Amino acid sequence: MRTVVTGGCGFIGSHVVDKLVDAGHEVVVVDSAVTRLNPAAEYRQADILKLDELTAALDGGEAVFHLAAAADVDQVTADPVRALRLNVEGTGSALEAARRVGMNRFVLASTVWVYGAAHAGDATPAAADLTEDTPFDLRRSGHLYVATKLAAEMAVHSYRELYGQHATILRYGIPYGPRMRDALVVAKFVQAALNGTPITIAGEGKQTRNYVYVEDLAAAHVLALSPAAEDETFALEGTTPISVRQIADTVDGLLGPVTVEHVPARAADYAGTRISNAKAKRLLGWAPETGFTEGVRRYVEWYRAQGR
Repeated sequence: MRTVVTGGCGFIGSHVVDKLVDAGHEVVVVDSAVTRLNPAAEYRQADILKLDELTAALDGGEAVFHLAAAADVDQVTADPVRALRLNVEGTGSALEAARRVGMNRFVLASTVWVYGAAHAGDATPAAADLTEDTPFDLRRSGHLYVATKLAAEMAVHSYRELYGQHATILRYGIPYGPRMRDALVVAKFVQAALNGTPITIAGEGKQTRNYVYVEDLAAAHVLALSPAAEDETFALEGTTPISVRQIADTVDGLLGPVTVEHVPARAADYAGTRISNAKAKRLLGWAPETGFTEGVRRYVEWYRAQGR
């Protein structure tokens, strides 16, 4: 299949490109700043906020994976208007461009952060795993990043209702691995250890995330092209909660000894909750395969190979 990946030069997007190529698909990468990471892919430069430009870039594709977005929550906070434009207007542009070129398969990159707006009814979020059918209370969207992703998901559903455009929504767990941004916590801890500087933990370090190794996450995109994924939403959540303190301990085990310092907790951080990935297992046969320590070890190898 001829596939298009917007944001295909980014952290997750570049791994999605690799997995699609490995699976035998033709891949066109669309990004505002082109870095040719996979020689088997075709690269096109386009701005997702320029509809005509994006439409031309999507022309000839059969399916689009829309990953181009503002993903750094600190940058979203610092420039909320740009974040709204990229994540909401940009999704609208991608949906419309896909419709104009007759592309009837759209895959949206969303996030488990949207479960911050979950309305659990009589049960508290801690009482049971949340699922793709858990209703949301938009008044609880909290961080603007969450609001932009909820709005993007709503636009996808509206295009399905109005124009019959088939779509799949992938709610990413917290990713880590090669090519991740230096600002992400796993990267920061590894780099601190390699530089011989203290690891800094916000708060007590008890907060947990169900981290997903990026190559496992990317593998789900190939499966998202299957008929079983059409017009479905999937939570691509990790299986094991990992605390910030455990991340530090993992880095210490691989690169230690390290020194740990504590600072005040970050405001408006993703609180974390129990989210089920059972639907992805049931319909797609997808589940994370890489253990956390192994994933961090692979990142360390990659980072060192960059000569940084």
